[in-house]
Amino acid sequence: MSRVARLCLTMLLCALPIGAMARVSRAVWTWEADSYAMVKDPAVAREAVAYLQSQHIDTVYLYADAYQGHNLIVEHPELYRAFIERLHRRHMKVYALLGSAYLHTERYVLPAYRRQAEDMFRRVVLYNVGAPAAARFDGANLDIEPHILDEWNDNTRERLLADFLDMGDALMKIKREYHASLAVGPAIPFWLDGIEVEWKGVRRPASEHVIDLFDYVALMDYRNKAEGSDSILSHAASAIAYADRVGKKVVIGLEVSPDEPEKVTFDKAGPKAFEQAVSIVEQALRNDPSFAGFAIHHYRTYRDWIGRNRD
Repeated sequence: MSRVARLCLTMLLCALPIGAMARVSRAVWTWEADSYAMVKDPAVAREAVAYLQSQHIDTVYLYADAYQGHNLIVEHPELYRAFIERLHRRHMKVYALLGSAYLHTERYVLPAYRRQAEDMFRRVVLYNVGAPAAARFDGANLDIEPHILDEWNDNTRERLLADFLDMGDALMKIKREYHASLAVGPAIPFWLDGIEVEWKGVRRPASEHVIDLFDYVALMDYRNKAEGSDSILSHAASAIAYADRVGKKVVIGLEVSPDEPEKVTFDKAGPKAFEQAVSIVEQALRNDPSFAGFAIHHYRTYRDWIGRNRD
């Protein structure tokens, strides 16, 4: 895009109301407390769904595992059914969000915890088997990040990433075993394209192994500018190009949380800058078949951020 064209696009975007340029899917990560509140309380559910739709968010990554001594998807699956049906009636999609600081699921990449990872995913698959079509999850998002393990360092990262791939392979086998139709993919940092890993006898960037293995990836592309060096587009380029070649999907994850380095989050930049960046990224990637929209981290901080920045 030429300098003049970029200037014209930016001027146009500034003249538009927030959300007016939304053209592709927007998802939001919704963590334990908020997910459980939505599932358990119809009043909370109604208000949350109305709010999400007002913000042009059409996909919820809904936490679907244990929290504070309970596992509602096992103990009260009817609560998940009712909430998912509510979202589907509003033409919204629902992905089971699997991964939790509360449960320290980063350990699930380790062979000693493989059973826990498989059980976590199998519960969602079995929930779908037992639910009517209108109440089934459309997909699953795995937020299990080996790089937050204490043992992650330059000497161990390749082994831990191979363990992560082994875990993912086991989960995808469960999907095939049950002939499950839900789309399954992990949240991964953009910098995995810079780490080569040997897996199943092939050495290549870790990001390519992950893209090959899963149905899609949610790329944690946490930067607060659209283009140039160290930007959303520059960090997404290799994943988008590879996914284009192999027929997979990439969701671009963006951060709005406070208490992060400034370049990582739109917290201080604000919603208008966020919308302008999103529109530039969407324009740049509109012809890439792998581009599958955006995911925002995360529901509670997003609402707080929007609230703080109302005109």
